[in-house]
Amino acid sequence: MPHLLDHLRNPQHHLGLTSVCSSHEWVLRAAMASCMEYGTALLVESTSNQVNQFGGYSGMTPRQFHASVHALAEGMGFPTQALFLGGDHLGPNAWQNLPSAQALERSEQLIHDYVAAGFQKIHLDCSMSCVDDPARLPDAVIAQRSARLAQVAEAAAAAAGVEPPVYVIGTEVPIPGGETSLASAAVHVTRAVDAHQTLLVHKDAFLRYGLNEAWCRVVALVVQPGVDFDHSHVQHYASEAALELTAYIKTQTLAPGLVYEAHSTDYQTESALRALVRDGFRLLKVGPALTFALREGLMALEHLEQELVPTSQRSHLMATLDEAMQVAPGQWNKHYVGTPGQQRLLRRFAFSDRCRYYWLEPTVKAATLRLKANLDALTLPLPLIKQYLPNQAELVLAGRLPARAQALVESRIADVLAVYARACAGT
Repeated sequence: MPHLLDHLRNPQHHLGLTSVCSSHEWVLRAAMASCMEYGTALLVESTSNQVNQFGGYSGMTPRQFHASVHALAEGMGFPTQALFLGGDHLGPNAWQNLPSAQALERSEQLIHDYVAAGFQKIHLDCSMSCVDDPARLPDAVIAQRSARLAQVAEAAAAAAGVEPPVYVIGTEVPIPGGETSLASAAVHVTRAVDAHQTLLVHKDAFLRYGLNEAWCRVVALVVQPGVDFDHSHVQHYASEAALELTAYIKTQTLAPGLVYEAHSTDYQTESALRALVRDGFRLLKVGPALTFALREGLMALEHLEQELVPTSQRSHLMATLDEAMQVAPGQWNKHYVGTPGQQRLLRRFAFSDRCRYYWLEPTVKAATLRLKANLDALTLPLPLIKQYLPNQAELVLAGRLPARAQALVESRIADVLAVYARACAGT
């Protein structure tokens, strides 16, 4: 299998690469279809909360997730040589409530399992504090912990007989899921001097651990380019605010070939994404915007169902989803504040899309399948599709898309991915 390092550093490939951060089957199918349409590679990443040695919220270990994505690719005819898997925020993120020693032990097992399963890209994220840590960890501590995990990764690759992974490092790592509140204050662009310091302390830590060869596979640095989103707002990329940072990546010599990785690029405009890629942010991570599009598509289908299916036979998907969120509020109640009415709107429509954690709940999954079955038993009227999914109606009219429930939703998700594909291609 080709190594991700070759893909990232080969000038014949597209300028950028989209990192799809989701485990939902329909999202992954849409991503594969989009990549086949645009002739691009696919990088799929799972987070330490989502997939870990204990199952995570997806219920899958790294080996199970790797197998499921490859099985999906095989079923769709997606070329495995163009498929790469990565681990995002791998470190103590899932165990911040534990003492650092215990959290790092679990992090080591996490890293081992990801690498042994065949994940080619590892984001070493030790930027968060554990219960016995200071509120803000010194860069040197973050770097030392990251190097320790890289050492585990190198040993795991050798023991499993797989290619060693590429690494992403950084200390100014945005919170997973875009949780920054933009209503009161905008996020700030990383200073070039801080990016340099991060590279300096990480290189020193890697070399002290004897990881000279591994340092050559550090492909990206996570920085804050000035993009983020919260529940109701989006901060778009502004090149002029990042001039110093973008100039630094072109001149630094500590890690030749290094690029920036931009997190929380969800909901950016196409022009902003193009500018990010042009300015050296060649890895663009997106997740909630894709499950937001999934929810958009499913809600559109429920509107069709309400017009075409008797009440007693309907799925009542969105009501079922909201009920599941209220029965088990742990994934949203710390994030969505306000009156009951405001919380209801956020549960359903917030950009942060906390409802993405609930699609595999048994009642929600059953309602989704009911909706799909109800509509697939009918011939869907094109005017109704056009009313709620206008882009998809055009594709149906042109004979390029079947008027089937799942295909319509996956096409809606692919609309979002197409923006990234064009931005990464620089076309």
